[in-house]
Amino acid sequence: MSKKFKLHSPFKPSGDQPEAIKSIVGNLNAGEKQQILLGATGTGKTFTMANIVQEVQKPTLVMAHNKTLTAQLCTEFQEFFPDNAISYFVSYYDYYQPEAYIAKTDTYIEKEATINEEIDKFRHQATQNLLTRKDVLIVASVSAIYGLGNVTDYDGLSIDLKVGEERKRDKLLRHLTDLQYRRSHMEFKQSMFHVLGDTVEIFPPSSDYVIRVEFWGDEIENLQEVDSFTGEVLQDLKEVKIFPAKHNVTTREKIEQSAEMIKKDLKTQYDYLRSINKNLEAERLKTKTEYDIEMLLETGYCNGIENYVRYLNLREPGEQPATLLDYFPDDFLMFIDESHMTVPQIGAMYNGNLSRKESLINYGFRMPSALDNRPLKFEEFEGHINQVVHISATPGKYENAKVKKEKITEQIIRPTGLIDPTVEVKPTKHQIDDLLNQIHQRIKKGERVLVTTLTKKSSEDLTDFLKEADIKVAYLHSEIETLDRIEILRSLRTGEIDVVVGINLLREGLDLPEVSLVAILDADKRGFLRSRDALLQTIGRTARNANGTVIMYGDVMTEAMQEAIDETNRRRDIQIAFNKKHGITPKTIKKKIKDLAQMAPHAKSKKHDAKKVKKEEIGRLITELEADMELASMNLEFEKAAQIRDEIDFFKKMQNE
Repeated sequence: MSKKFKLHSPFKPSGDQPEAIKSIVGNLNAGEKQQILLGATGTGKTFTMANIVQEVQKPTLVMAHNKTLTAQLCTEFQEFFPDNAISYFVSYYDYYQPEAYIAKTDTYIEKEATINEEIDKFRHQATQNLLTRKDVLIVASVSAIYGLGNVTDYDGLSIDLKVGEERKRDKLLRHLTDLQYRRSHMEFKQSMFHVLGDTVEIFPPSSDYVIRVEFWGDEIENLQEVDSFTGEVLQDLKEVKIFPAKHNVTTREKIEQSAEMIKKDLKTQYDYLRSINKNLEAERLKTKTEYDIEMLLETGYCNGIENYVRYLNLREPGEQPATLLDYFPDDFLMFIDESHMTVPQIGAMYNGNLSRKESLINYGFRMPSALDNRPLKFEEFEGHINQVVHISATPGKYENAKVKKEKITEQIIRPTGLIDPTVEVKPTKHQIDDLLNQIHQRIKKGERVLVTTLTKKSSEDLTDFLKEADIKVAYLHSEIETLDRIEILRSLRTGEIDVVVGINLLREGLDLPEVSLVAILDADKRGFLRSRDALLQTIGRTARNANGTVIMYGDVMTEAMQEAIDETNRRRDIQIAFNKKHGITPKTIKKKIKDLAQMAPHAKSKKHDAKKVKKEEIGRLITELEADMELASMNLEFEKAAQIRDEIDFFKKMQNE
């Protein structure tokens, strides 16, 4: 029997959360297709979403516009729903150089990609959860609208194994090969199988555990789940479902059918290129495509298989590709977080892909079917929407056009009673002297300061000036290594640093309750970082401190500044009135700071007992821990990332002993 979503939290909805939950759930039950949750920073929007999920009990997709926000949301939902299937679905490329041809310089660039196997594992977990459970919530980036592989083939080709059933071992091995599993020789990792006599070990792409299948003749005698690092038996199984190693798999029959269609279209395109005197391009295409066809027929796979996926899925030219959205049942719930950013990003994906593909086709590097290896067009994405709630403090044109005014639910009361900061505007004349004075005032109170500038040079110059004035300051920029970033933000919280200067301090989840002042230099300049929405988000960086203040330095009151100030004051009025009515005194959030420097340098892995890990598996464990550390860093879980770093150091020493 499928589990139900069950929310675990020491808190109950408070402030205007109960009304927001009631309103949105009521609209969903009434069949409303699109809604908006208009929420301010720190009002517990994720908690509200979790309560809605528990109420409606539907498979849920939460979409966000970058990997950092996606990782944060996933961790929060995992904490709210520890007993349910919460998955993470983002692009699995650590490095991606797309295939391209630059005609002007006659330069062909081959596709280069480094796949993060840990993220690939999470992607497989997501699709498998969708096909086997109902209590599924997937947090995804716009990777969700990119081609993924036909869900019917992916599910239909899976292997059901049961204890006591008759099954020939060699036939199982051939079946695994058809599903793109590779036979292990030296290393043994995800998407491989290992054979030792009558025992077959299968390492699913979605798991850290291995499935051990023991045969007695032509009968499956035992099924076990085994720790891949230690070989320890974790549990005996009665049955298990083995899904394909890759999403782009299909039947032998479809491959053979596809090969014939590719050959037919190749002849058409070959003749066309020759007819317009592109003989070199025609021969290039013929050689490349015939080799790909041969590989498909031989192995069921080829490099660049995504360019032939239209044939493999038996889709017509121009027909929309299969994506993660096809794995969801028809009756599912969608949230689009930071919708003012995420919705335009979804809409921009298709055109960004088109011109590069057309150049490859025109010069004989790819078949026209490459155009069907693409993200969804926006109208195709809309066609997948069952019911959606847009989450944003500043909804965009699309959401406002689609959602009736009465279906906009506002959530701006913080459960902590904290109110939006006061906003002052000061002239640029003597701004640095004034800023220095403001910083000294905060330091006396034991509080911290964030300063945002518009250029790298001005950030560096300001940092140097403050250092000369004996201010403990650091410059935060995109080139800083992840672990150095960890140390800077931890040092800001502990008081080892009093000021952080940066260009873009909008990064979601910059949760620093010690910060009582945000200073915005060049507030009256035009551009994204000084738009109404960006200013509102920057203002929100100090909404977790009871003494929160924002100073905008500028000589002209721009429309963006005025709108951001007006909206902040509107919220403050509502928040102050609520606190007065309920006798609430705002207090700065107290959030524990872990001293990373004093963490045990030989901390054991939470997953694995170091004494039990096989020496030959230490290298793979280190690789996995490094991926975990990167994910923790993306999620801004800096203490966790540092702890994993210590584990990596410990296992590296062990490896060299």
